[in-house]
Amino acid sequence: MSYELLGITVLWTFLFGYLIVASIDFGAGFFMYYSTISGTRHIIHDMIERYLSPVWEVTNVFLVFFFVGIIGFFPDIGYYLGTALLIPGSIAIVLLAIRGSYYAFSFYGKAENRIYNLLYGATGLLIPAALSTVLTISEGGYITVRDDGKVVFLAKELFTSPYSWSVVVLALVSVLYISAMFLSYYAFKASDKNAYRVVRNYALIWSLPTLLASLFVFFSIYSHNREHFNRMLELWWMFALSILCFLVAITLLYTSKHLGWSFVFVMLQFAFAFYGYGAGHLPYIIYPYVTIYTNFTNPNMAIALIIVFLLGLALLVPSLYLLLKLFLFNNDYVKGKHGYEPR
Repeated sequence: MSYELLGITVLWTFLFGYLIVASIDFGAGFFMYYSTISGTRHIIHDMIERYLSPVWEVTNVFLVFFFVGIIGFFPDIGYYLGTALLIPGSIAIVLLAIRGSYYAFSFYGKAENRIYNLLYGATGLLIPAALSTVLTISEGGYITVRDDGKVVFLAKELFTSPYSWSVVVLALVSVLYISAMFLSYYAFKASDKNAYRVVRNYALIWSLPTLLASLFVFFSIYSHNREHFNRMLELWWMFALSILCFLVAITLLYTSKHLGWSFVFVMLQFAFAFYGYGAGHLPYIIYPYVTIYTNFTNPNMAIALIIVFLLGLALLVPSLYLLLKLFLFNNDYVKGKHGYEPR
């Protein structure tokens, strides 16, 4: 495997990790707020808070690694995306700051405020919508380079494009689906039958919209970027496996059996689709200006970055395992013991 392919694979893996971990986080935040207006706060709030308390501080590690790596491996990408992501990127940063402030006030200060809760729930949907514009812009058609070399962001085309909005919809429903599937397993492991029934219903409700939104994005690429669509057709088996994993995950959830495996199949569902999409996108990073071959960093820098990122991944994965082992999947902690005092 060439340095270019190895580099983009490592970055794509970090982005996939962020997709899963952040989706659980964002969706849990939305469900926590929704519970206050749906009358189910007393049922699911404590269970969701037990999940969020030990993990919220590490969620963005994957995202930081990805953006640092993408600039390191492909320096020219900043030139093309700097203008295009000025507005959505700034919005995402502000929303992440609001979300982090909520965590600090809520978990450390133990302060309750309806406005804070509203902002927290809203960021769970707005952040994925803002970040999804990166993948949208990478398909081409939303930036152009003038004769003088200046990059121009075509905002009108982005905000009026059916493909752009289809990606936003997919980001929103996927966040709610992934989060609800994980929380179903988490509530089941905690033997919290009432919370399990609530989040299980959420998962079943958002499962079909997630599948339909995925298919809509797939076929929207046909009209927006025919080359990418044709390459994805060559990888049809990955998307077929993704649908198969979806069916297995929903079947296990519906029968309330092997819920741990149910979420494993959810991760496999998105892994096949995510890596199939990424493989079909190659060699382009941004159509048609940036490719992994013509805009790659020098070999010495590439080797150093690959080593650093592989070491980072080797450190991050065991750390997450310990976090899961000591807190999230610790039988006493899951059930609210070990000194945990719900509010």
